[in-house]
Amino acid sequence: MLTLEPVYLLLGAFLLFGAVLDYRSRRRAMAVFWAILSLPFLAGDAILAAAREGSHWPAQAMGIGVIALGVMAALGGRRPSDDEAALEHTRRADAVRLGNRLFAPALLIPLVTLLVALAAQYGPPPVRALFEAKQSTLIALGIASVVAFAVAVRVTGAGVGAGLQEGNRLLDALGWAALLPMLLATLGSVFAATGVGDAIASLVAMVIPTDSRIACLLAFALGMVLFTAIMGNAFAAFPVLMAGIGLPLLVQRHGAHPAVLGSIGMLTGYCGTLLTPMAANFNIVPVVLLELPDQYAVIRAQLPTALVLLAVNIALLWLLAF
Repeated sequence: MLTLEPVYLLLGAFLLFGAVLDYRSRRRAMAVFWAILSLPFLAGDAILAAAREGSHWPAQAMGIGVIALGVMAALGGRRPSDDEAALEHTRRADAVRLGNRLFAPALLIPLVTLLVALAAQYGPPPVRALFEAKQSTLIALGIASVVAFAVAVRVTGAGVGAGLQEGNRLLDALGWAALLPMLLATLGSVFAATGVGDAIASLVAMVIPTDSRIACLLAFALGMVLFTAIMGNAFAAFPVLMAGIGLPLLVQRHGAHPAVLGSIGMLTGYCGTLLTPMAANFNIVPVVLLELPDQYAVIRAQLPTALVLLAVNIALLWLLAF
């Protein structure tokens, strides 16, 4: 059966490879950064097993590592490699030569992910038996990434080593922002487990008339946008707002359809993603990669779209959820 363990091992090996490259290039801080991050991917099962046996020092060591990552991210920026300027002309020439074929590997990732995920969920029993059901989508993404890398090597004519080096260059360009999606993905679960949703429900009941359907709907929609902007990810905001407003007020009191509320409510949260630098993978990373002079250029460009989408989503919730 396919599990996420090979995907984690590949990620850890790639991060460790990047750490070695950075160390050889005398970018010691980046080397330490990626080396620390590679450890939970490579030794996560061992750390979990040690914790179950009563030994807490591996988990404590990883906690210290997380603190170290935060301190390093706060202290310094990325130092470009010495040969970046010299390679820029070569990269531009390759881009002109390859043209639109460069998009093929990137487009393969969502396509292969979708096909593999559908096969894992709805394919013949022998195919479904190959995948761990709860992690089938992430496993599909891992398979798609490997396929896309192989196609990229084929399309560009570069070797595997060159592809890994370019991947490390991109990872160095992203720096600490590469961690943000992983950290934010866990934030919603942490908030929900600590009772933030209940606290929000109490505050909302004090501020708005809970007998008003439209007031509860606006509180839910605008809350999704606000919490997504604060936490940078609608996945982090969704469990908090559903626990605090969606389920007790809209579903149980006003009879909203849970599926409609959940799907459109999540989409409403992504209006906040368009407006926040906390969504670094969407709004800050492109600025870094494109070397734009205004670090908020992407957010400014997305602002009208976010406001229009928010209005449309509120209207859809009102028309379809009740």
